[in-house]
Amino acid sequence: MTNLTRRNFLGTAALGLVATQASLVEAVQAAPASAGDYGAISPASNTFTDIRQVHAGVLDVGYVDAGPRDGMPVVLFHGWPYDIHAFIDVTPILVSAGYRVIVPHLRGYGSTRFLSPDTPRNGQQASFTADAVAFLDALKIERAIVAGFDWGARIATTLAALWPQRFHALVSVSGYLIGSQEGNVKPLAPKAELQWWYQYYFATPRGELGYRENTHAFARLIWELASPQWKFDDATFARSARSLDNPDHVAISISNYRWRLGLAPSEPRYESIERRLATFPDVAVPTITMEGEANGAPHPDPKNYARKFLKKYEHRHLAGGIGHNLPQEAPRAFAQAILDVAKF
Repeated sequence: MTNLTRRNFLGTAALGLVATQASLVEAVQAAPASAGDYGAISPASNTFTDIRQVHAGVLDVGYVDAGPRDGMPVVLFHGWPYDIHAFIDVTPILVSAGYRVIVPHLRGYGSTRFLSPDTPRNGQQASFTADAVAFLDALKIERAIVAGFDWGARIATTLAALWPQRFHALVSVSGYLIGSQEGNVKPLAPKAELQWWYQYYFATPRGELGYRENTHAFARLIWELASPQWKFDDATFARSARSLDNPDHVAISISNYRWRLGLAPSEPRYESIERRLATFPDVAVPTITMEGEANGAPHPDPKNYARKFLKKYEHRHLAGGIGHNLPQEAPRAFAQAILDVAKF
């Protein structure tokens, strides 16, 4: 999940395109009271079935590639403990608008695997950034729109900050989430620290064993806490939870949160990227940031990060009980942000 301070296909498409783009923008900005106004959520029987694989860097990455090959690429990054199905209803909207939509499983999720058993199962911030660059290079994507939430928002933002020439625009849920080990040294206020209970749990051997033995139950609890008004059903959770059965998922998750606290070392191969990120670089691409009013996960105040975005910028606040998994809870609003930022 985010770091507080530094931190049926065609049918769905038709639903997403009922309103004109202008009316969709109005719907987002007016912040309607009903979550359903942000787009229909398809049943769990709607899944991504055409999962491709590509060798990229240290990984064999599993990914979805939908839409016309000559369309502007949109690369969508999921978070923890979610998976590519966070974008199951976003994808057809964007495809219908002519975009090529690419959704990779992160390291430790779904069908993504390490190419070598000897590669450290590292979850530090820069490892995901490097994975993303290698993935884009493997697909020969020179320029794209990037978007994400949770860990995926951090990945998308690091890409846009460090290589703005490669990215047309950015959509980031919870805004600017780039962090550093040094920046995480300073303690937060007690109520803020309380929100990070699982980070400290994962810092212990008991926490690592607990997550390994109860991965699905733990992930479901996080879903419920992070999106307290989202009434997802068992099948919807199970669809994504299968991705957490990846053999490296627990190790990557534990590494990620321990690294943030300085309890796990940085890997030398990522040091140059990490040093650049530790300067908290500005983002020089057009950007829309988003937040759901019912986000129960730690997240920064938009006022505290708006200045980090140097090009045309807009923040969208979604009412109606939208929580942390904004793309899945409000797919039309998330897709509309991508359609709009592409025109900035």
